[in-house]
Amino acid sequence: MQIGDSARKAMTTAGLNLIAQALTIYDSDLRLAVCNAPFQQMFNLPDGLVTPGASFEDTIRHLATRGEYGEVGNIDSFVRERVEQARAFQPHYMERTRANGRTISVEGSPLPQGGWVTVYTDITRTKQQEALLRARSDALSDQVIAHAEELAATNRQLAAMITTLEETKRQLTESEARTRLTTEMMPAHIAHVDETGHYTYSNRRLSSILPGRPSNIVGQHIRDALGKFAFSRIEEALGQAYRGEAALLEFSDDPSARRIRAAFTPDDRGGVYILSMDITEETQTRVALQQTRKREIAAQMISGLAHDFSNLLTIILGLQSKLQRLSGLPEGAEEMIDGTLTAARRGGALLSGIADMTGPRALRPAAVELTTLLEEIETLAAPTLPEGLRLSVVDETPDITALIDKGQVQDSLLNLILNARDACGTSGEIRLVQRLVHDTWIEWEVSDTGPGFAASALKHGIDPFFTTKGKEGSGLGLSRVYDMTKSAGGDLRLANAATDGARVTLRLPYRAAMPATTGLVLLVEDEDGIRATVRDMLMEIGHSVIEAASADEATALLADLPDIALVISDIQLVGEATGIDLAARLERHMPLILMTSLPQDHPLFLEAQTLAPVLTKPFEQADLSAFIHPDEVAAQ
Repeated sequence: MQIGDSARKAMTTAGLNLIAQALTIYDSDLRLAVCNAPFQQMFNLPDGLVTPGASFEDTIRHLATRGEYGEVGNIDSFVRERVEQARAFQPHYMERTRANGRTISVEGSPLPQGGWVTVYTDITRTKQQEALLRARSDALSDQVIAHAEELAATNRQLAAMITTLEETKRQLTESEARTRLTTEMMPAHIAHVDETGHYTYSNRRLSSILPGRPSNIVGQHIRDALGKFAFSRIEEALGQAYRGEAALLEFSDDPSARRIRAAFTPDDRGGVYILSMDITEETQTRVALQQTRKREIAAQMISGLAHDFSNLLTIILGLQSKLQRLSGLPEGAEEMIDGTLTAARRGGALLSGIADMTGPRALRPAAVELTTLLEEIETLAAPTLPEGLRLSVVDETPDITALIDKGQVQDSLLNLILNARDACGTSGEIRLVQRLVHDTWIEWEVSDTGPGFAASALKHGIDPFFTTKGKEGSGLGLSRVYDMTKSAGGDLRLANAATDGARVTLRLPYRAAMPATTGLVLLVEDEDGIRATVRDMLMEIGHSVIEAASADEATALLADLPDIALVISDIQLVGEATGIDLAARLERHMPLILMTSLPQDHPLFLEAQTLAPVLTKPFEQADLSAFIHPDEVAAQ
């Protein structure tokens, strides 16, 4: 049963009233926050002065006027002095005899958030016992009695100090616990190293940022905790911070395949505060957006030139065709006309290649079994190789289904294999390896036993029109592969093998495909026509469907219907909440597909890609089925 604020307040007040001592708490504005009934009874105060908000100054003036402090010459001056002491409050213990003859002890302690707490204890009986002991104990020396009295007073002071220290310790412990809980919930590693490089604090999130590293690292040296590779990347920035200059850098941690952003801030004691974040998904999205922008700029620059060039080629082709039909041409003219036509047609093919690279190209990711993908590539590539050239395929991703654009990946890998074939000639070996890198990347590595990349090829291999094949090459093959890779947020690397041959590594972000489901689907779409169309698609492939028009309505249905197995939601919905907000509410606890007609460089589209698979409108039933039933698609 939950206890309301009013009930909790009443219980607290009842508990305070059971305490024998009088207690008050005043805030930093010298206003009463809390007091108990014994306080009002001890000093016989009116109700107005024991009500929260009552002024400390008014209370002192009331007590002084009534004679609580004995004869006071100037009440205004007395009250002003007490108020000034309260504003500069210090912990204290004192004993005083009141005007009515009773003796009280006063213990005061400041509060961390401002204000103070004071406890008043009636010690009249204790004082009387001390006086009686002095009067009746002739056998005891005055020195022993005085010492006993002094010891009793000291014990009371120590008890007050212990109470204050325990309260301070409790508050510090709670504050430290809240701070640690807050830092441990942050998606970042927060740490401090001293002047020797040893960790003095860590929020125990290092292993979530750099998999494979330890979590409990306090006392370890930063070199040992990070490992040789990561430490070599941050060593210069750390040294800069030790010299008193803040530093910020990004680096790729090859052992974990993560992209990390780290900030180093010097402190005034010779140490360094370190904030580290995993920005792998952010980097993938940023790379994809940058490549999209490059394509747009290239398209704007080339489209006008391509249009004019196409017109010129059309004229050239027409004139050469007329010349070819003329009779009585001199000897050798026919060969010149054929050469001109061949060059013009090659220019047209080149324009088509440029259009493919710079024109709009929407990625169509679908659930693909990686093993099947590799088998199909081997089937397509093997017949193109000469008998003395062997293709070895190694699959290190058994039983993994991922969301990728299958057609573009196949085209890219075939392009790399054919390039390797041209480099090897009639004999040798081409090796294709497929692997999963730390659940972050899908990696394909194509290597060969040819002569390897020349220095110019390593530097300019991905540049458009760069080729080492002379007139036989367009120089657009690797450029297309690079464009596809970057558009998907991936990475392409050219290198030479340690011994002989070239090596090309293609990486794409790993997005796990959702498990196949035939259960109840929650369809969230605010356009009636689109919702009806998608509903029919889902029912055609064997699903029961329940519908919602907003994220809030969908949330309510999810709470009421535990049988929902899949959520398909548009990104833009009626109401304030979007499909992205709905994804955040699900917290990856349920399979989710987002759909949208937004362009791929729209901020909402880019954010959605980090949360769930995104189905681009318009789509057909086969596209939707590819997301939900990868096994059926692979079998077709």
